[in-house]
Amino acid sequence: MIEAEIRKKLENWQEIIAKYQKPDTKRAIIQLVNTFLPFFAIWTLMYFSLSWSYWITLFLGLVNAFFLARIFIIQHDCGHSSFLKSKKWNNAIGFFCSFFSSIPYKYWARVHSYHHSHSSQLEYADRDVGDIKFLTVKEYSERSKWGKFRYRVFRHPLVMFGITPSAYLLISNRMMVYSFKGWDKTKRSQVINNLTLLTVYILLGSLFGWKKFLAIQIPILMMFGAISFWFFYVQHQHEHTYKEWKNNWDHLVASIRGSTYYKVPKIFQWLTGNISFHHIHHLSSRIPNYNLERCAKENPILQKYVTILTFKESLKCMFVKLWDEEKNRMISFKEYHRLQKRLA
Repeated sequence: MIEAEIRKKLENWQEIIAKYQKPDTKRAIIQLVNTFLPFFAIWTLMYFSLSWSYWITLFLGLVNAFFLARIFIIQHDCGHSSFLKSKKWNNAIGFFCSFFSSIPYKYWARVHSYHHSHSSQLEYADRDVGDIKFLTVKEYSERSKWGKFRYRVFRHPLVMFGITPSAYLLISNRMMVYSFKGWDKTKRSQVINNLTLLTVYILLGSLFGWKKFLAIQIPILMMFGAISFWFFYVQHQHEHTYKEWKNNWDHLVASIRGSTYYKVPKIFQWLTGNISFHHIHHLSSRIPNYNLERCAKENPILQKYVTILTFKESLKCMFVKLWDEEKNRMISFKEYHRLQKRLA
């Protein structure tokens, strides 16, 4: 059984990754420079392009959406306290990044930390905290026609990667969708983050003009949201992922099988901060993004059991909708209906 083999072959995984968990101040500073400077430069170019052609503005917006994804990975690492050695500087930089991503720093970091400790678990109360909602075959079968219709609409690619990311950025992150015991400071931090972001937007809108500012900023955020949702989706809800109930759940297997190595072209790997090595990130969130590729290259054993997806192969992930506990894989609605016909 592959799970047993993974546990045996990677029993020393903590020793393997230990040296990659050390932040490098020089590399972190270089990443800040080669991320923020292009973002500011392209944003400025977008402003001037408004008088040329809005199609040029939108194209530049797509490029800047990828740089915003890179900014968000820095924020993400700061939330894991892995970007720099200093907790104070991690928090300061992470908070600064949140003005660009529009994602509240402390709140998102807490939710994301919960995701790491519960990723690939089937318990309904835990599975969608910081993750994209999915149902098992049994749960979907037990839903009413209206409930099934709502789920099918939610899982439609146009909704999943078009409407949902925008709603997530503009609505979900403005309130505490999730709140657990001891999160009072997190709640206050979210309010401060929202008010500060609102202040920044008012200042920028007044400086550049609201029409021009929104014509630039909204497309960047919408495309950034779609990119982020797509990467997160294919990294956890690919066909041969790993899902298990808590009493049988295993962190090592969940990291290696429940995540993917998304083998995208080098430029997109760079723009998305090496998050394509998602299985290694889930093994240890203390590994800075700039060390993930080196960890993978120097330790081929970490690549042996992970699902490797190219961009072309990842497109098939759009069609998997339900977790089949008997087959231990995600299936499409088409497969689900064939299964129901056989059982009828």
